Amino acid sequence: MRVFVVAGEASGDRLGGALMAGLKTLVPDVTFDGIGGPQMQAQGLVSRFSMDELSVMGIAEVLPKYRHLKRRIAQTAGAVLEFAPDVLITIDSPDFSLRVAKLVKAASAIRTVHYVAPSVWAWRPGRAAKMARVIDHVLALLPFEPPYMQAAGMACDFVGHPVVAEARATEAEIAAMRAAFGLGTAPLLLVLPGSRRGEVTRLAPIFGAALRLFLGDRPAMRVLVPAAAPVAPLVRDLVAGWPGEPVVIDPDGFDAPTAQAHKRAAFRGAALALAASGTVSLELAAARTPMLVAYRLNWLTWQIARAMVRLDTVTLVNLVSETRAVPECLGPDCRPDRIAARLAEVEVAPDAQAGAMALTMRRLGEGGEAPGLRAARAVLARM
Repeated sequence: MRVFVVAGEASGDRLGGALMAGLKTLVPDVTFDGIGGPQMQAQGLVSRFSMDELSVMGIAEVLPKYRHLKRRIAQTAGAVLEFAPDVLITIDSPDFSLRVAKLVKAASAIRTVHYVAPSVWAWRPGRAAKMARVIDHVLALLPFEPPYMQAAGMACDFVGHPVVAEARATEAEIAAMRAAFGLGTAPLLLVLPGSRRGEVTRLAPIFGAALRLFLGDRPAMRVLVPAAAPVAPLVRDLVAGWPGEPVVIDPDGFDAPTAQAHKRAAFRGAALALAASGTVSLELAAARTPMLVAYRLNWLTWQIARAMVRLDTVTLVNLVSETRAVPECLGPDCRPDRIAARLAEVEVAPDAQAGAMALTMRRLGEGGEAPGLRAARAVLARM
């Protein structure tokens, strides 16, 4: 079996790695080609070019790189046609992925699968119909998504979210992480300003100013900043002036098992977290760490998004649990004073989010078959 897989950012790489592992379990002689990051490469992929080139978010951020991305789209579609796979699997990054699928479909009958349903329940519902022109099958992470995709004419399977299959930190791992970074018994604040250069650059100064307000009367609290490898040097530079003696957990500084252990220990060992919007809220929910979500887009992107989004929350824990348990500071509310005040509220009532977190994990498939294996079974069953 020949599979071409395309991922454009860290979360997609994680999905791709688990899916590839599942396919290898079910079809031992499977052969891969495509674009991906370290987790997909660990499963045997030799990436055609660096996945980091595709990790761009927001209209204003994409425009300067449009010509280069267009060339990469054509190059990737050409590589798919050359490889002639049994299936093309694109993972998230729809602006890139679906353009590749369109070119492939125009020139071949290659089956196309897209992993991660577009958020048509939140904004731009017409995307599903457009997607159906080039995608045969969708793998959904959220349990309420399949009806939207099926209504547009695509096969769709809910396969669970990969967060439910990830290991949880042990007390020994938390103690080892504290010892490795000289944290002693200090209370820990986890700060997660994102995994893309644009969002880290935009959010880090705001988060730093918020921490100066929040930590003013909490001198014992330490700040932990787990960073994605591609942006770790940037993160280290940007947090250098933060209070709380910030510790940046750079995965490149350790072997892979140790880096993963330190990250999950940081998530579980923290008293509370300040996080950018995204799938990281589910990682925090899995660790049962109370959080505040804060996010600010480029001004132009925010104005467009505000006019198009149909929901009153962007946090996945809130959406999956059908609650509004996790507080947010978004857009104009993503200000240091607002963030500091909401963090204090979370700190005072750390158990207020517990029920929503537990419900979210159950609905995402906690306790069932690993999502990567479920996704692999779904791909094979529909072929």
